[in-house]
Amino acid sequence: MVPRHLAIIMDGNGRWAQNHGLNRVRGHQKGAVAVENIIRHAAARGVKILTLFAFSTENWKRPAYEVQALMTLFAGALKKESKSLIENGIRTRVIGDISRFSQSLQKAILSLEEQTANGKVMELNIAANYGGRWDILQASKKMWDKVHAGEIKPEDVNENLLKDFLTVKDDVDLLIRTGGEHRISNFLLYQSSYSEIYVSDKLWPDFGGDDLDAAIDFYAHRERRFGMTSAQIQSKDSSC
Repeated sequence: MVPRHLAIIMDGNGRWAQNHGLNRVRGHQKGAVAVENIIRHAAARGVKILTLFAFSTENWKRPAYEVQALMTLFAGALKKESKSLIENGIRTRVIGDISRFSQSLQKAILSLEEQTANGKVMELNIAANYGGRWDILQASKKMWDKVHAGEIKPEDVNENLLKDFLTVKDDVDLLIRTGGEHRISNFLLYQSSYSEIYVSDKLWPDFGGDDLDAAIDFYAHRERRFGMTSAQIQSKDSSC
């Protein structure tokens, strides 16, 4: 069983660089190569939605030179990978508040989204200047605006309706975090409510196809109960 929606917190670029006696920027460059490999491998395994945590709202606190290098790397990756994403049918979106990015980067993001809009093989979401709390807040504001305008009745507001306003509507089935840390760092808070969580000690630049296969195998052996008991799940499965 392959997760329909796979989300990954790509952690460890800086530590990888430090371990190899390099500056942090080199770690991010190596991490970008891992991103390319994992996108291809996830699509080949049948994942339908892949969401990658590239840059959080908190990452602006990092040294200015590192933030600038990340922006340059991001812009270069959008241009470099566009042809491959189109050819492989991967619809790509950048989720997050892109208004803080430069005009040229915003233009590159919108261009890539338009070029890949017809992709049917897999949906790739790149979370950039993204935070889970921000996501819930912006969804709530949009929903309230609809209510205030009379387009939605107050009594119709519920969890399913809120989902429609989130940057990603689909629940996460499997959440992977590399680098050995055991936290979700404000990533897809609402969507990950019932996700299975897999922590890899591998630093992101070293995380490859075999490691993704191991995570998917872990997921395949999990019993997803969603608040029910094992007996209820087994009874439900046997009746299908």
